[in-house]
Amino acid sequence: MRILVIDDEKNLRESIVEYLSLEEIEAVPASSGEEGQTLLQKEVFDAVVLDLKMPGISGIDLLQWIRNSGPEVPVIMMSAFGDVQDAVKAMKLGAKDYLVKPFDPAELVLRLKRIGEEQSLRRKVLARGEGEGWIGESPSILQIRRLVEKVAPTLSTILITGESGTGKEVLAREIHRLSARKSGPFVPVNLGGIPDTLVESELFGYERGAFTGADRRKEGMFEIASSGTLFLDEIGDMPIHLQVKLLRAIQERKIQRLGGTGFIPIDVRIIAATNRDLESKVREGTFREDLFYRLNVIRIHLPPLRERPEDIPLLAVHFLEKVGKTIGIRPKRFSPEALEVLQRYSFPGNIRELENMIERACILAEGDTILPRDLGILPMAQGNLKGDIGSSASVQVALKPEPLQQPNYLEKTLNIKDLEREAILEALRKNHGNRTQAAKELGFTRRTLLNKIKEYGINE
Repeated sequence: MRILVIDDEKNLRESIVEYLSLEEIEAVPASSGEEGQTLLQKEVFDAVVLDLKMPGISGIDLLQWIRNSGPEVPVIMMSAFGDVQDAVKAMKLGAKDYLVKPFDPAELVLRLKRIGEEQSLRRKVLARGEGEGWIGESPSILQIRRLVEKVAPTLSTILITGESGTGKEVLAREIHRLSARKSGPFVPVNLGGIPDTLVESELFGYERGAFTGADRRKEGMFEIASSGTLFLDEIGDMPIHLQVKLLRAIQERKIQRLGGTGFIPIDVRIIAATNRDLESKVREGTFREDLFYRLNVIRIHLPPLRERPEDIPLLAVHFLEKVGKTIGIRPKRFSPEALEVLQRYSFPGNIRELENMIERACILAEGDTILPRDLGILPMAQGNLKGDIGSSASVQVALKPEPLQQPNYLEKTLNIKDLEREAILEALRKNHGNRTQAAKELGFTRRTLLNKIKEYGINE
């Protein structure tokens, strides 16, 4: 890692640089906000360690510049004990973390390593290619990736199974992209979303006059997918009286339009998907056994997200990048605690639920860092969390010890809600209980302040 350390206190600045070098972390010193800004414009850093109060360009000013027009780089703020209000402001402006002087340098190294791990996740996501169903390093996903690389170039029919939301269509698109048919169309058909009376005409098309209202010829999805891939999603919901016609189309490579007399040759690759147990449906007599075997040439099972928790951080970072581009907001980051909460959640809605959760968190998060509370898991999903969940993104505070030959640092942990509550109390005391003035000083609207006073149970 390459770190920029900005502090006007020479002894502390040099001590941090020296300690980081012992940990094999390259650290570049800057003695002022102006010097730090110049270095950030000329050079590339993995993180910035920034003092909050400096003459000239202050730490807060420089943090605002970084977030508004500077490079995208995580910032760890430093400040003297007691500047609670400034801590809250820095975190809201997008500081990745906050350390109170004097702190144990080993704690700074720990924070920097966490940042390095998150950046490593981002690099892995960017290297994975296009589909989110393709992202992951769990044994099951690695096995699927190897299988897809083998079967994608062939014409074999593929059956993808898995719970709803596991990314079956995404995987089907990936197979199409890796196939010799990638220049042809990928045509998805959700059989579960089409009324039974319309399935036949949607798949096979119809001739003019085939039924009331058929005033022209219409091509079906088999013809539209010519030279490409036809993806039949929710194949288990296909009406049994049409299954024989689908079987004939797959076997004979030709179809007959509804109301037609002749046969039309087709050139499509079939990929089917289902969240149902087709073997059970065969035994029940609601799914044809011969069609099942025709579809089940190559089977790929997508495991639910709860069975591959090690893939959740990669997927979460992928969706973070995707959402930022889609809704046009500055990229955000996860706190380590937020990633931990995500990995402990069982995700009954699988990847689809994770994507929706990340989009909501991106919109609702007050700063550039997504905290556990922004995920909305605790109130809505009691019973879906595995293990104990820690507090929201924490701010480590090291209290200065009495002089000893061997320093023995006593650490105190505050979370961002504690800091915010203290800042509100201080603003109210300073303004003699005047809520309007306190809100103005904190950068809140009066309504927001009233809501937070109620939330924190403050009786001023």
